[in-house]
Amino acid sequence: MRPISLPDASFLLVEKRQTPMHVGGLHLYTFPRGVKRHEFLAELLDLLRTQEPYRPPFGEFVATGRAGPLGPLYWQEDEHFDIDYHVRHLGLPWPGRYRELFMLVSRLHGQLLDRSRPLWEMHLIEGLKGRQFALYSKLHHAAIDGVSAMHMTNAMYSTDPAARASHSPLSLENYERYKERLLQRRGESAPSRQEVRNVLGALAEHFQTGVHLGSALRRFGGVFLGRGGDLSAPWFRIPHTSINTRVSGARRFVAQSYRLSRLQAVCKASGGTLNDVILAMCAGALRRYLISRDECPTWSLKAMAPISLRETHDLDSSNAVGFITADLATDEADPERRLRRIQASMAAGKALYQSLTPREATLFTVLTQAPTLLSSILGLGERFPAFSTVISNVPGPREPLYWNGARLDGIYPASVVFDGFALNITLVSYRNQLDFGIVACRRAVPQMQRLIDYLEEALQELEAMVGKGRPRRSTGKRTSKEG
Repeated sequence: MRPISLPDASFLLVEKRQTPMHVGGLHLYTFPRGVKRHEFLAELLDLLRTQEPYRPPFGEFVATGRAGPLGPLYWQEDEHFDIDYHVRHLGLPWPGRYRELFMLVSRLHGQLLDRSRPLWEMHLIEGLKGRQFALYSKLHHAAIDGVSAMHMTNAMYSTDPAARASHSPLSLENYERYKERLLQRRGESAPSRQEVRNVLGALAEHFQTGVHLGSALRRFGGVFLGRGGDLSAPWFRIPHTSINTRVSGARRFVAQSYRLSRLQAVCKASGGTLNDVILAMCAGALRRYLISRDECPTWSLKAMAPISLRETHDLDSSNAVGFITADLATDEADPERRLRRIQASMAAGKALYQSLTPREATLFTVLTQAPTLLSSILGLGERFPAFSTVISNVPGPREPLYWNGARLDGIYPASVVFDGFALNITLVSYRNQLDFGIVACRRAVPQMQRLIDYLEEALQELEAMVGKGRPRRSTGKRTSKEG
């Protein structure tokens, strides 16, 4: 048995029927020209069902030790592994629009993974209109984060449409080959990095940890005393809205793509980063949604904005993530002032993490997020939300990718919601587009598909702000991939 680290185990500890803690992804493809579709999908199913050693922990299930459920958790090899349980073939009902696809993904995403088995499923989906098919995957957050999911995506696909895979996407052989190619391309290897560190450097890092970490915690605590400047912190002036309530097990999923060039033009004209503009776009959409429900609060919404703490050579960690509390400035009607506040908030959060080594940053994250974990376990997340929502931007592949000749058209993430955080916005950059996946509790956030329209309106508002366009009134027509 292999011990599960505390950051990874936290996703298992807070999980219950109403709050599944798996992450997912909906990948859309176009069939290669000239193939017989049923035969092509049968070949892909055979590939997904290949019997071979899997990359840890995808051939392992969660086990407890001698201390039982209250003690440490472990990964244990599944001697009764059943590939047909994990890989499934589904068909959409007529007429096979994105609407039917999203309804299916919504239902699948709300179902708990079976802890007596390895914590993943893949669903190959046919029946889409046109020449498309889909793959919906879900994997427990204890086993994977956004960056490791992108490594898995890159390992699964090829930039060559003529390439053909011979291993399962989750196989150990497939992943080891990918790591070798990646490290060779970077011109580095894991052992060489260790050789660079000498004994004096390691000792210096050890003695400086307490100093750096203490300074960061003092700055973090200063927010609650009114001395944080532009830095935001969890629980401090977090307004209560319909987004911050207890969730049910039912989920709603919608997705949409936006041209990356549109946001880059706003970045260039405003002097902001891509992440700043994405947050401003989401902030404008959330402000519109809350106004439409007559509940836009006096205090601004705050978003948990995950940042990667993964070192460049680290391809094996399940989770290596820190969190910045972003002030979304939803109490600000002017889009430019809203963007500037978001920029200042993110800059302050990044400066705090940049003062820490990767080891210190990981420890800082554990210490500052421990109350969030405790409040979730105690069922207090609804009464004392640490954030208003989660907005996560995951860098993805920039080149067109293919799966046995099928073109990958979009990567739409589906993340977690739980008590106090009934809405999650996650996006992946792929090729020349940004692929948004929005997940919400169906009961707590009604009509959340309107956020797709509001995201478009918020982007148009930012474009008008920098002179790249003009805002248009919503026509009420669905612009999402719901069809």
